[in-house]
Amino acid sequence: MKHMLIMRATAAAVEAYEEMDFEAVINAMGAYNEQLINAGVMVAGDGLAPEPGYVVEFTADEAPLVTDGPYGEIHELFNGFWILQTATAEEALEWAKRCPLGPGNKLEVRRVTDESDFAAYADNEYIQKEAVLREREGQ
Repeated sequence: MKHMLIMRATAAAVEAYEEMDFEAVINAMGAYNEQLINAGVMVAGDGLAPEPGYVVEFTADEAPLVTDGPYGEIHELFNGFWILQTATAEEALEWAKRCPLGPGNKLEVRRVTDESDFAAYADNEYIQKEAVLREREGQ
């Protein structure tokens, strides 16, 4: 099963990173990523730049509203992610606990949906099209 680790940092954590030796941060994250790759669990992962960023807000009455992002106020920054392929949710959680993040950071662990989540809609045209596309892409 796939899990997404969503990295979040408070403004204080971002400020703390600015004071750190950036090469040490790169080395710690690089070593963590290397462990994920060597274990065969890393599917994808990247950091996210704060700019440019946009928020597209959907409401019932209007066209989508676009504002500069990532947030109106910076209380928590979504600044990176990993997608892991693990046998269990507990295994994904164990990998998340090994991430070299400091105080003020959080990793949210979420299961990525798969075809079993949509089994009741297996005859839906778009569910079928997606299955064909995933097969074509080797997913």
